Amino acid sequence: MTGAMNFEALHVEQTGAVLHITLNRLASRNAMSLRMVAELRSALETAETGGSVRVVVLRGAGGHFCAGADLKDVAAARLRAMQNEPPVSEAGVSLDAVAQANLQFGELCVAYAKTPLALVAILEGSVMGGGLGLTCVADVALACESAVFRLPETALGVVPAQIAPFLVERLGYSQAKRLAVTGGRLNAANALAIGLVHAVHAPDQMDTALTAVLADILACAPGAVAATKALMAKARLTEPSSLMQEAAVIFSRAVQGPEGLEGTTAFLQKRKPNWALQ
Repeated sequence: MTGAMNFEALHVEQTGAVLHITLNRLASRNAMSLRMVAELRSALETAETGGSVRVVVLRGAGGHFCAGADLKDVAAARLRAMQNEPPVSEAGVSLDAVAQANLQFGELCVAYAKTPLALVAILEGSVMGGGLGLTCVADVALACESAVFRLPETALGVVPAQIAPFLVERLGYSQAKRLAVTGGRLNAANALAIGLVHAVHAPDQMDTALTAVLADILACAPGAVAATKALMAKARLTEPSSLMQEAAVIFSRAVQGPEGLEGTTAFLQKRKPNWALQ
């Protein structure tokens, strides 16, 4: 089913099993406002519960991915904090207005990191702050040669608080720390070299590259993709030996389930499985 959804800070359109989410605040190079954060959460929740979406593609309008946080929202939160607005308690921690706003972005990254759907990011122009955080949680990150990646927080006297854990996970401690203490600036080739992105393409090849990646993803069973993502997320924090029995159970469940039966039967019959024909 193809259709567009109505949002203020995003353009969201579904084509078949692919949901295209475009950050759409051209005047600010798609700076991430709190409204955009809320809409990104809403779009993902709808995709996860609707049953027809298998891949989410994130990109920005106007030749830029995202120029980081909207400083107007940051200033407004700081003003509320200065006016002694009562803090909100979360899990025993008191959060003032600035912390609450910051936490909303962190929860956005967690939601996209944990989604069972495949997540592809198309990165062009400015990729800063929050945009860098979303880059880190993408399953596949494709960069245009024009992309410039920045981690400017420390140069502004602040901390990349919600982004730091995802940077460490994506790049490792050494590279993440280097970017933080230098106010990191990377071109597309540098981002590829350290593993922040998975491929770099010329501007006129980006759509072709995306089409190829989507074809590869859609050739994989959606349930198997979701289960594999969940197992890998657990594996990165767990000793391999302690996961072997659980992994065996997951494999058994998959191979005896409808996807496993269809996939192995299709292989033996030399045909495409049903999910690849959608």
